[in-house]
Amino acid sequence: MTLQVGDDAPDFTLPTDGGGQIGLKSLRGKKVVLYFYPKDDTTGCTKEACGFRDMLPDFSSIDATIVGVSKDSVASHDKFKKKYQLPFILASDVDGKLCEAYGTWVEKSMYGRKYMGIDRATFLIDEAGKIRGVWRKVKVPGHVEEVLGAAKAA
Repeated sequence: MTLQVGDDAPDFTLPTDGGGQIGLKSLRGKKVVLYFYPKDDTTGCTKEACGFRDMLPDFSSIDATIVGVSKDSVASHDKFKKKYQLPFILASDVDGKLCEAYGTWVEKSMYGRKYMGIDRATFLIDEAGKIRGVWRKVKVPGHVEEVLGAAKAA
């Protein structure tokens, strides 16, 4: 099953950077930008995270919360956040259950080698927990601005 606009966003509770925990239900009443990325401190993932960091005031002005998700450990997230001064939550989906629920754990191919990995994707979730935007196979340039535009319109 592939999640689409209008679907209920699958709920979750995950450990976060700083030894915290985040659950989708606790974010009700706010717009949520849930973005999945392959790995902390890699080129594309860093550019995407820094893009959300730099646009955070714009997202905050429309009461939108940004949550980044990867299979990296909480310790890895802590280092990544500190290195790039990321002011939003990074959630650790070590067992991959959330990635599976959102359809972002997929077979990939590089240089003819097939492997499983996270498909860079973003979901815009409204105040009631419904999906209002879906971006799959994200290309980083211009993506954060596109998500912000959709969040403002939602």
